Amino acid sequence: MSRIGKRPVEVPSGVTASVKGQTIEAKGPKGNLSFTAPEEVELKMEDNAITVVPRGNEKRARQMWGMARTRVQNVITGVKDGFEKKLEINGVGYRAQVQGKTLKLSLGYSHDVEYAIPAGIEIKAPKPTELEISGPDKQVVGQVAAEIRDWRRPEPYKGKGIKYADEYIFRKEGKKK
Repeated sequence: MSRIGKRPVEVPSGVTASVKGQTIEAKGPKGNLSFTAPEEVELKMEDNAITVVPRGNEKRARQMWGMARTRVQNVITGVKDGFEKKLEINGVGYRAQVQGKTLKLSLGYSHDVEYAIPAGIEIKAPKPTELEISGPDKQVVGQVAAEIRDWRRPEPYKGKGIKYADEYIFRKEGKKK
């Protein structure tokens, strides 16, 4: 049985949510989001809270129960507070700057990498070696952070590259004489 699926998702003040069949739509200060639940679960709106109930007792229904509840929670949290990922850039000459709707990365290649910032995502560079990616959709924020990180992943010898702020790079010892 899902333990997380049993808990209802509270709708905070400042957020309006509506359930139409399998779809939940939420509006808040950070924007609008919607999520369509799989057919194995049912969404119900009761007393300013959304509950997710499995249809039947099959394994697939129980699997989707907790996942659907977490996705509903992410929609509500996203429109109220939003999500944020922080990246750090390590390496001599490696830097980033935001120019309008593009992110310009200097990562040691023969050319600068230009990344088009998707709609609904905000990228800030408080320092040339730090990036803050924020937006209402947790999946899109994580995807953008992963795509930027893929341009130059951190290497284990000197730690050069782009890493998440909370990521630990396991360091290796170099050659011995």
